[in-house]
Amino acid sequence: MKKPIRVAITGAAGNIGYSLAFPIASGAMLGPDQPVILQLVELPMAMNALSGVAMELDDCAYPLLHGIEIADNAAQGFKDADVVMLVGAKPRGPGQTRADLIRDNGPIFTGQGDAIDQNAAQDVKVIVVGNPCNTNALIAASRCKRTPRAHYTAMTRLDQNRAVGQIAKKLGVAPAAVRDVFIWGNHSDTMVPDFSLGYVAAAGEKKPVASAVDAAWLAGDFDKTVRTRGKAIIDARGKSSAASAAFAAIDHIHDWFLGTGDNTVVSMAVPSDGSYGIPEGLIYSFPCRITGPWKYEIVQGLTIDAATQARIDNSTKELLAEREAVKDLL
Repeated sequence: MKKPIRVAITGAAGNIGYSLAFPIASGAMLGPDQPVILQLVELPMAMNALSGVAMELDDCAYPLLHGIEIADNAAQGFKDADVVMLVGAKPRGPGQTRADLIRDNGPIFTGQGDAIDQNAAQDVKVIVVGNPCNTNALIAASRCKRTPRAHYTAMTRLDQNRAVGQIAKKLGVAPAAVRDVFIWGNHSDTMVPDFSLGYVAAAGEKKPVASAVDAAWLAGDFDKTVRTRGKAIIDARGKSSAASAAFAAIDHIHDWFLGTGDNTVVSMAVPSDGSYGIPEGLIYSFPCRITGPWKYEIVQGLTIDAATQARIDNSTKELLAEREAVKDLL
C-alpha cells in the first residue's frame, strides 16, 4: 500500500472546492492506486457546511480516501500537506477594479503563503485557483523560505481546456484528438491562446490546427471565446465556472504528478526563469512538458511571430502592473 498523499483544499465548502473533493477522493487526480487524505479548510462561518461535505465524503466510502480532516485556519489545514490547492479567494465586488481585487486578496495569500511555508511538507506542491490567480500565487510564493519557489503555480489549464474544447467542437472531433494547444501569460483577457504547436489526430491522420481550421475563425471567434469564456459563463448561469475550474485543477495536478504519457504540452503558470524574455519571478503561463513525477520544464526554442509577441508583451505588462500594486506584500 502506498503512503497516502495529503491534499489540502481551501474554500472546500464552496462550489469549486465541493466539485474538487469527490473526484480527488475517487482517484481521478493522483491515480487509481494512490491513497489520499483530504485536509479541507474553510472560514469559521462556513464550518457547518464543511462538516456536511465531510459527511458526504464518508458516505461515498471511497477505497482510496484514508482520512478527512477539517480546519478553520490555514496553519492547521496545511499541516504536513503534500499538495495545497488554494481555491478560496475574495470575489470581485460591484464597481471593483482588478487592482482593487488584487489588493483585497493580497493579505489573504500572504497569510496562506506563510502557513504553507511553516506547516506543509517541505516539498509541497501548490496550485492557486482563486483569482487573480497569477498574482495571488506570486504573493504566496513570496513568503517561501523553506519550500521551493518553483513549486508555486497558478492555473491556466482551464483556459487550455477551453481552447481545446472550442477546436474540437469546430471540427466535430473528440477533445482528446486536439493536442499541444497552450496559453501564454496571465489568467485574464490578456492571455494568449497559442495553437502554433497544435495538431489534430483523427481518422488516422495528424494535421496541424492551423491548417485544419479556418484561419479567420482562429484569429477571431476562437481567440475571443477562450479569453472571455469566464464572463460568458457568468452571464449565462449567474455564477462563475465551478466544475470546469475544478476539473482543470485536477488536470493540472494529475499531469504534474503522473505525466501525460506522450510528451504533450500543458499550460502551467509557473515562476519565470527568464525564458522568452519574461521577467524572472513573474508567475506566467508557459507551454510546459512534464519530465517526471512533480517535474516540469518550460518548452524552449519556439519561434514567435511579431503579432503574438506583442500580445505576450501586453500580458507581461499587465502582470508587472499587478506586481507593482502589491509590491509592499512581496
